[in-house]
Amino acid sequence: MPEPEPLSGTSSSRLPQFLIGKDSRGRWVAMDRRGLCGGLFVNRGEAVRFAMFESGRHPQAVIMAPGVLELDTTRNVGPTDRQDLRRAA
Repeated sequence: MPEPEPLSGTSSSRLPQFLIGKDSRGRWVAMDRRGLCGGLFVNRGEAVRFAMFESGRHPQAVIMAPGVLELDTTRNVGPTDRQDLRRAA
């Protein structure tokens, strides 16, 4: 999947970016770019609502993904990700 361009006027390292699209079964997917949170949704509006809430209501952090977007539920959380999760809690 091609990398989106950096967001102007925001720190992309601090702002979570969410991808939204449909999976191979036609379900709506929203997930953060790091794979730490996300979900399957009944419609596009609910996926966008989730992404907006999780990104702190920053519309520039919500990216519509071209093509198929699959939610990876098998990803292992590494030590760096665990540290980020503790900071977010």
